[in-house]
Amino acid sequence: MAIFDDPFDAERDLPGCVCGQHRSASEHEQARLALRCEPADSDEKRYERVVASAVMRAVFPHDATRRAFLKSVGASTALAALSQFFPLKTASEAFADTGTPEKKDLKVGFIPITCATPIIMAAPLGFYAKHGLNVEVVKTAGWAVIRDKTINKEYDASHMLAPMPIAMTLGLGAQPIPFAVPAIENINGQGITLALKHKDKRDPKEWKGMKFAIPFDYSMHNYLLRYYLAEHGLDPDTDVQLRAVPPPEMVANLRADNIDGFLAPDNVCQRAIYDGVGFLHILSKEIWDGHPCCSFSASREFIAGAPNSFAALTRAIVDATAFASKAENRKQIAEAIAPANYINAPVTVLEQVLTGTYADGLGGIKIDPKRVDFDPFPWQSFAVWMLTQMKRWGQIKGDVDYKAVAEQVYLATDTNKLMAEMGLTPPASAYKSFSVMGKTFDPDKPDDYLASFKIRKAS
Repeated sequence: MAIFDDPFDAERDLPGCVCGQHRSASEHEQARLALRCEPADSDEKRYERVVASAVMRAVFPHDATRRAFLKSVGASTALAALSQFFPLKTASEAFADTGTPEKKDLKVGFIPITCATPIIMAAPLGFYAKHGLNVEVVKTAGWAVIRDKTINKEYDASHMLAPMPIAMTLGLGAQPIPFAVPAIENINGQGITLALKHKDKRDPKEWKGMKFAIPFDYSMHNYLLRYYLAEHGLDPDTDVQLRAVPPPEMVANLRADNIDGFLAPDNVCQRAIYDGVGFLHILSKEIWDGHPCCSFSASREFIAGAPNSFAALTRAIVDATAFASKAENRKQIAEAIAPANYINAPVTVLEQVLTGTYADGLGGIKIDPKRVDFDPFPWQSFAVWMLTQMKRWGQIKGDVDYKAVAEQVYLATDTNKLMAEMGLTPPASAYKSFSVMGKTFDPDKPDDYLASFKIRKAS
């Protein structure tokens, strides 16, 4: 992987582009279009190198002369000499100001579930402010409202179900509007909860005719529940009823006997147990350990119009996600996101979800520190898997260019740069294989994977 050239390395030619990395403006532009213009270790270091490169180019326009000078005096002496005559630190600070957010007062929508933990906690715990933003996080009733308010620009960015930006970009059910995902909000963190009257029906084969709630059609909850049912021989379109119900209304519907169960965020599952109306059948990680659930998303229009604001937002989210990933911070986070203007749940419910020590509703106490976890990297193989399930269940018709869509919507390359810039360690590739209920998914062979399912919607 290329890094910024050191302007004080006598063995290297100087770059000739604005970012300080490439040999020429044309090389820089080619890399930018290919999303390969890599960042330095930090903003401060990047600015210093860009400014130093510019000064060295001005003083020594010919590489041969610069090399001879550096070999004779050394890099440290050259830097000291330059600094005497040109205020490199001041120039670096001025250069850094070009990254100032175009818009500091922002609105970010969220659904009151633990999947939105990084987005929510970034407000009370100061992560937005740390990155120069004044963000109002707005509690929203349901996913359709989130979608509409973001499209209508009432929200600058939003908490979204991981498949939603894909569906919106493809125009599934509406006019296509390009959206992008720079960060995944949570991995795992869901469960199948059943009404207490079904505690003797632990075999899904006995669920024929039952009614289940999911948060939204374009959701991991929908795809994971369908997958689970189909692997147990049930056709989710004919053998059970699936209803879209906003997560905050699920427990009330379970209590009223309107539904028999749901696949929902863990705080909804745990609230049903806390209220004595349901029990946890399985965690979603038992279907696919490490699956994504929710995402942080923004329209391409917002990204293009306010790139520095978008970058600052993403840094704040990634920063908050890194904090949330540490077990020792989970109780503090539970207290921060419990109030009525956020999740509006008892702290004990949120602690059970976030710490992984929880009541199962059947008299048992379970311990699983990875019940929910937080990893911001937007794996493009996640998006490819979602597309196979959209096609499996008839949401997408015809051929799909899986990787082209995944790479358009899931900004793995950009997030890789940003994470490295923040001192985090991003993965080397945006694609990986994983297992869902014992079946290996290879992102290079999505059509083979899709063809392997016996239960699917007829074309």
